[in-house]
Amino acid sequence: METIPLLRPYKMGNFQLNHRVVLAPLTRCRSFGSLPQPHAILYYSQRTSNGGLLISEATGISETAQGFPGTPGIWTKEQVEAWKPIVQAVHDKGGLFFCQIWHVGRVSTYGSFRYLLLVHAVIIVCLYFAITELFIFILQSESQPNGMAPISCTDKGCTPGLDGYDWAIPHRLSVHEIPQVIDDYRIAARNAIEAGFDGVEIHAANGCLIDQFMKDQVNDRTDEYGGTLEKRCRFALEVVKAVADEIGSSKVGMRISPFADYMEAGDSDPEALGLFISESLNKYEILFLHSIEPRIPKVEDICETPYSSLPMRKAFKGTFISAGGYKKDDGNKMIDENHAELIAYGRLFLANPDLPKRFAIDAPLNKYIRDTFYIPDPVVGYTDYPFLDQSN
Repeated sequence: METIPLLRPYKMGNFQLNHRVVLAPLTRCRSFGSLPQPHAILYYSQRTSNGGLLISEATGISETAQGFPGTPGIWTKEQVEAWKPIVQAVHDKGGLFFCQIWHVGRVSTYGSFRYLLLVHAVIIVCLYFAITELFIFILQSESQPNGMAPISCTDKGCTPGLDGYDWAIPHRLSVHEIPQVIDDYRIAARNAIEAGFDGVEIHAANGCLIDQFMKDQVNDRTDEYGGTLEKRCRFALEVVKAVADEIGSSKVGMRISPFADYMEAGDSDPEALGLFISESLNKYEILFLHSIEPRIPKVEDICETPYSSLPMRKAFKGTFISAGGYKKDDGNKMIDENHAELIAYGRLFLANPDLPKRFAIDAPLNKYIRDTFYIPDPVVGYTDYPFLDQSN
């Protein structure tokens, strides 16, 4: 029987893949204190196959990068050490593992007025009763260090009430502050390699910091980092250069979502943006470009659209990974028609740890349970989805 396109081998730079089914980066909110936990060893190893590519959940590059509870970081030695056994478990099963390095920018949950009122009230009680340890814990549980405003290219916050939060007004980075943030990406990439990852994926999608710089709905700057398309993409490309110079371009990928307007980060000309960034990345000879398809304007939504990622795929000279709420058949079609080399699966891979095997034998799929996507439980909705063969 002829091998289906998703299961054909593929050579991605120096890496030999045995199939083209990629674990998409999936925020799971199971880390504590920005430290990945031992239960992630089982989670990632379950989804590893020999010669399969996994991309980690979004991983913060600094204290200011965090915006959601339960997300891991990779800016400290302790975090690097915590990642090592997780990465090793993937390698022990013959998998390849890239760390998605991430900064949320203005999309930080710190700043909810109702939340702040509660925190301040509890802090007053803690101080009154001299409960120092609890006071320190509360301060450390805030998304931003020392009550700082989140950083961005702008001082415009997201609309109050968006996604249920009263978002903080961000601090507009000055030109002199930007190099430090770029350096944070560089150090995070170096730390990822020290932790054993095969490479990094730079998160430049879904309304987070780099996406905020690139999109004209958010970026209202008039300096060298705003205005024209070239200037709005300058920050993104400087991050790519810094990371590639640090760990080697053959270990670097980037994820973008030019057509999405998640967290109010849309662009007036997404086709031009996608094409420009795809062409510009060729200068740095990075390994792959991972694009969220135009049919995904919001996270988890799928709609009809006249746009296509094909011009980006043709412009970019490295490996092109497509993510777009794919099932088996349309993933096969994307590869067969040369629209992408690899297909990233999120929710299906979350619920089916042996997804490549199920595709191979056309087995039924487990249904994902949306209510357990982001709960902190170390097992439920995380490592308890069954394999076809439970002996695995």
